[in-house]
Amino acid sequence: MIDHKKYPISYIEVLKARRVVYEHLVPTCLTRYESLSSLIDAEIFVKHENHNPTGSFKVRGGINLMYHLKNTGINGVITFSTGNHGLSIAQSAAWLGIRATVVVPENNNPVKNRSIRSTNATLIEAGKNFEEASAVVDELSERENLYYAHPANEPHLINGVGTEFIEIIEALPSLDAVVLPIGAGSEVAAATIVLKTINPDIQIFAVQAECSSAAFQSWKSGKILSSENTTFAGGFATGIAYKTPFEIYKNNLTDFVVLSEAEIYEGISLAGYYTHNFVEGAGASTIIAAIKLKKQLKGKKVVLQFSGCNASPDEINAAYSLQSFTEGWMKK
Repeated sequence: MIDHKKYPISYIEVLKARRVVYEHLVPTCLTRYESLSSLIDAEIFVKHENHNPTGSFKVRGGINLMYHLKNTGINGVITFSTGNHGLSIAQSAAWLGIRATVVVPENNNPVKNRSIRSTNATLIEAGKNFEEASAVVDELSERENLYYAHPANEPHLINGVGTEFIEIIEALPSLDAVVLPIGAGSEVAAATIVLKTINPDIQIFAVQAECSSAAFQSWKSGKILSSENTTFAGGFATGIAYKTPFEIYKNNLTDFVVLSEAEIYEGISLAGYYTHNFVEGAGASTIIAAIKLKKQLKGKKVVLQFSGCNASPDEINAAYSLQSFTEGWMKK
């Protein structure tokens, strides 16, 4: 097994992870969008993590973790996920020759399920949500000697994800702020580690679904809380804040935005209109969050992160049925 004391979460470990990650990935593009900049009255750049091979930023962490697991004598790796983390683990494990098992909730996004199966990973459907899916992992990991790759409390994942923010700061050294979706919290934690190390004045804004707002409620109260978890947007469909990332980001966020389900759908529609990208709910949430944060972002250089593109056809259809909303923003 991995000795996590030997591999802490740190800027130095992120730099080490970059060499590992780039054996399988290339840096994703950071694009300035004039129309979004005019809409929000700031210089708006989008970090296209939706262009990674698995359609999500999470593969960065998966590669780094599999690299450290490869010669540890385990029979394989197991995790629970609503999709993107599971696909990250499944694809990274396939690349590095490790057997993977992914547990997802029943009625999970079929696009993500199909992608996980395509890597030859074992897919198990269990439980009604993220937390219930996690309940079967302990038993299987112990019985079959599988490494339990937790989607949040795993240092190698966070260090791998941090490579995204090195790319951002190298491309845009004068960065003022980032807007990031948050579910389990690995990405916001990674942003904190990298960006605050380089420039403590960089602002970090988090965005989450109103009906799956455990991270927001925990941040607001200063302690880990659970909440209902009913959002359609799997990228931040978590019902509890997780200790490892929470301890990193809890005192380092400038502000937090929570969105209704309708607003999340509207974000998908706006992402398509302004950037010509199909983005899933959590990924597109950063556009709506930036609109809500317009006064705080005015005149700044801001990066919105598109965290993933693995939306189901039903989600895309629902989003694009909101054409009247999109047209309303076009007139502003």
